[in-house]
Amino acid sequence: MASLPPRFAQPAEAGRVVLTFDDGPDARWTPRILDILAHAQVHATFFVVGRYALEQAALVRRVADNGHELGNHTWSHRHPWTLLASSARREVRDGAAAIADLIGRAPKFFRPPHGRLRSCMIEEAERGGQTLVLWDRSAVDWGPLGCARGIARRLGAAQAADIVLMHDGGRGINRPEELVKVLPEFLSNLGRRGLVPSRLAE
Repeated sequence: MASLPPRFAQPAEAGRVVLTFDDGPDARWTPRILDILAHAQVHATFFVVGRYALEQAALVRRVADNGHELGNHTWSHRHPWTLLASSARREVRDGAAAIADLIGRAPKFFRPPHGRLRSCMIEEAERGGQTLVLWDRSAVDWGPLGCARGIARRLGAAQAADIVLMHDGGRGINRPEELVKVLPEFLSNLGRRGLVPSRLAE
């Protein structure tokens, strides 16, 4: 039986802040975020949804070609607690397969939708060579709290060794249009504080 820790993955060294983006790729917002990251010369990890990845194949390849890490966020982003165990396992397998088909290598990391843990999904991810990753700090860039001012305040509290959750996918209640307003200043502020933004693989 797989254990259910808050996370497995750790930043590689002190002073790094790991940037992660969920629920993409998104034809409108993922390119905007990629441009911001490129301007700041930093890399991140994008946890992509398999079905959307296949719909935006060129965009997924751009993410990888730009030096970012791609993680498995399941095939369809269905809530883990609503699924039969067989379906939950298939969500993990199919999400990973979509990424491998597009970039020629399997993902190293897995994040369940909504951060909801199920042992069967963790076991399936481990079987595929993926490490479970949750987060330490959320931008809460969604719903009624997802305004630029609030996002900036929450991101501004990031500390060394934090894994930070943000969203590039604009579906549902996510608000990447608010995130992009404050993301450049967040990245600049990390540098001023002597912190290094990074992807999980570093």
